[in-house]
Amino acid sequence: MAKPQYWLIKSEPSVYAYAQLEKDGRTEWTGVRSYEARNNLRAMKPGDLCLYYHSNEGKAVVAVARVISGPTEDPTAPGEDWASVVVGPVVALKEPVTLATVKATPDLKEFPLIKKSRVSVTPVIPEHFKRILEMGGTKLPRAHHG
Repeated sequence: MAKPQYWLIKSEPSVYAYAQLEKDGRTEWTGVRSYEARNNLRAMKPGDLCLYYHSNEGKAVVAVARVISGPTEDPTAPGEDWASVVVGPVVALKEPVTLATVKATPDLKEFPLIKKSRVSVTPVIPEHFKRILEMGGTKLPRAHHG
């Protein structure tokens, strides 16, 4: 099996919080209107893991989500060239990892929250993914180990 790729996805908690994803069990990740973020969505595969970031309020990585379906047309923009994927919950971080903490961590200076702060969907290297989980005091459930 191909190793999962890792991503960072952002949502404002007032729009769609991770707790809502846990309640719903899955959601279509729609409404991305940046070409770079769209191209990243299009590169996602089922089984990929996403760091779930609460933007604007909270400003912290709060959980890990999993890509359930490959990319399809964004149903919120019919006939337009945008993409969406279906994601589901994996695990909430025991300790949310705040943007301030990320900025204060030297080995995360290339992390997309800093490097690509305006892009809502970005790839994450495995080292950074593991580091954020460590900082969040969280282990992936066994089924999701890469």
